[in-house]
Amino acid sequence: MFSGLFQPLHLIIILVIVVIIFGAGKLPEIGDGLAKGIKSFKKGMADIKDEKDEPSSKPSENKEEKKS
Repeated sequence: MFSGLFQPLHLIIILVIVVIIFGAGKLPEIGDGLAKGIKSFKKGMADIKDEKDEPSSKPSENKEEKKS
């Protein structure tokens, strides 16, 4: 059903439609915004993975941090 969905001609047509809708001047801004969003998502996923991998601290240490 979707075997020939992303042929080169289809991708060119999609690119032309995007240029018509947004204009050539807006495309770099859209690309920058998309890149920043992807970087932020990857950083968030890495932070979550790091938090998950860190061993949990002792309960007494957590109490001292809360008092400060």
